[in-house]
Amino acid sequence: MTTVLLVRHGLTHLTGPVLAGWTPDLHLDERGLRQAEDLGERLRTVPLTAIVSSPLDRCRETAAAILAGRDLELQIDDALGECHYGDWTGREIRGLARDPLWKVVQSHPSAVTFPNGEALRDVQSRAVDAIRSWNDRLGPGATWLAVSHADVIKAITADALGMHLDQFQRIGISPASLTIVRYTRVRPIVLRVNDLGADVTELLPPARRGRRRAMTA
Repeated sequence: MTTVLLVRHGLTHLTGPVLAGWTPDLHLDERGLRQAEDLGERLRTVPLTAIVSSPLDRCRETAAAILAGRDLELQIDDALGECHYGDWTGREIRGLARDPLWKVVQSHPSAVTFPNGEALRDVQSRAVDAIRSWNDRLGPGATWLAVSHADVIKAITADALGMHLDQFQRIGISPASLTIVRYTRVRPIVLRVNDLGADVTELLPPARRGRRRAMTA
């Protein structure tokens, strides 16, 4: 079994009102950096085999905060990058919501190819392929962390749940949230979705879990 911790990047000044996509030089703001540091501290005791990030700055910075104090080198994988929204990149959500394509994005995303951009079905394909490729590379028993984007993580989670891509808008992925999928030989098992603060003791190796319980008893 290989366990993947899927982390959405922390907040930026564009998160929420704007479809940032591949907007260059978009960094975490103070809130986002604090979120990433808090998550890194919460995961401090969890032994990670690797930390892999989308190439975008906001993900790299989130990953760096989690990486602090660990003897690991950050890995970058373009396949975990944000959807290429094409002409929609950098536009305000309230304006996009008036575009007829917006309703299709919400109700039938598998049919959507963004204007001069990427199809959502292709985003899911590349992202799931990347996760499974890293699973194979790191091997059974590995626990590793991938930092990516909301739509990408929703697409990976939908695949793990056996849901059609057209249902992926039912999944919420908040900034700096943690979603956990364990891949077995027969199927993925989704352990958590959009976790914003729960205890992570279950991710520790058995001996360390025992010591943690003894300390808190």
